[in-house]
Amino acid sequence: MNKPAPSADGGDSSPTGRSSWGSEQARLVRGELAAYGNRLRGGDMGSLPAVLGLVVLFAVFASLHDRFLTTYNMANLVIQAASICVLAMGLVFVLLLGEIDLSAGVAGGACATITALAMIDHGWTWWAATLAGITVGALIGLAIGLLVAYLGIPSFVVTLAFFLALQAVPLKLIGAGGSLRFNDEVLRGLSIKNVPVTAGWIVALVIVLAFAALSLWRHTSRVRKELTHKPLLLVILQIAVLAAIVLGLTALLSRNRAPNPLVFNISGIPWVAPVVIALLVFWTFVLTRTRFGRHLYAVGGNAEAARRAGINVNRMKIAAFVICSGMAAISGILAASYTGKVSPGSGGGNELLYAVGAAVIGGTSLFGGRGRAIDAVVGGLVIATIPNGLGLLNQASYINFLVTGGVLLLAASVDAVSRRRRSSAGV
Repeated sequence: MNKPAPSADGGDSSPTGRSSWGSEQARLVRGELAAYGNRLRGGDMGSLPAVLGLVVLFAVFASLHDRFLTTYNMANLVIQAASICVLAMGLVFVLLLGEIDLSAGVAGGACATITALAMIDHGWTWWAATLAGITVGALIGLAIGLLVAYLGIPSFVVTLAFFLALQAVPLKLIGAGGSLRFNDEVLRGLSIKNVPVTAGWIVALVIVLAFAALSLWRHTSRVRKELTHKPLLLVILQIAVLAAIVLGLTALLSRNRAPNPLVFNISGIPWVAPVVIALLVFWTFVLTRTRFGRHLYAVGGNAEAARRAGINVNRMKIAAFVICSGMAAISGILAASYTGKVSPGSGGGNELLYAVGAAVIGGTSLFGGRGRAIDAVVGGLVIATIPNGLGLLNQASYINFLVTGGVLLLAASVDAVSRRRRSSAGV
């Protein structure tokens, strides 16, 4: 009797073979879960605390107010979180090196002012004005990076000086008590307009299919090269989870969420969401798939060891501050898009504190060497959910500050405990 033909992955195609394949995959998944449990016990918690916190916040606010999980409020939450997520993504690069940028918030406000003036006073197109604002942000980061890297001034001192100085830019250009309307159809539309429903579904399907193809290709490649790899069953599960999240959110936001659906039709994903997703994908690729990203983690982990390995530490510090301030400019523009104006106080207040809190809550370490772009997005959602939910409950403003401060303190405590455990485990 001939033997059953082997399957594509090298297993037996017979019922017995499929059963043994399933048993083998289940065994591998159990091994992966055990290894993940060991990493958690060793202090490598990643974004898990933030994800659990987000789930708890959603459950609490949904139980206290029936409008929290409505499509209208979920769309508002996405828009409110966008500028915080983008600013926190930029701060991740600086925090990875164990540095800090206290000027990022006001830098965003100053760059948004430049963008608004370029359109209003000089008639620039939205893309040219936006490019000008981002360029100014990059130059601010370059100046900060040079002072930190080559003069050795602590980043806390340098960025504190820039925090004070940059507040003068919009105050001088706009004037005390004044404001500039941020009503460009494209830039303002990022917050008040939505992607057409059909286009939103196409993009969602492309994201899911691209992630599935990349994940399966990576798995097959590592198997072929006999490298360590995740079980195929776990890869399929990850694809299924991402598909459920992306397609579920698309379906939710594609519904008509107008207060009076018989008169108005407000449906589709807010335009700001694809902007945040594109930045997340890009910076995730930079951090995980490029030599720059590997060098950044190396410098954050041990700057002296990285220097001896031939990495230009000063150049990495400058690049991190340039990226941070450039992202701050984008964040400032998104914040202006949400409010519809730029004023002397734009980017001030608690904007920076919320962004730092978002990065830390998401799992980025304040001590350097550990953090991801996705941490900023998850943490930004947590930060934005608190005032959103409390606002629906008509709670006083001081409650918002107390809750947000408590969540940030809890996240910093988790970071400190995790770092101690990693040190004890020799990681």
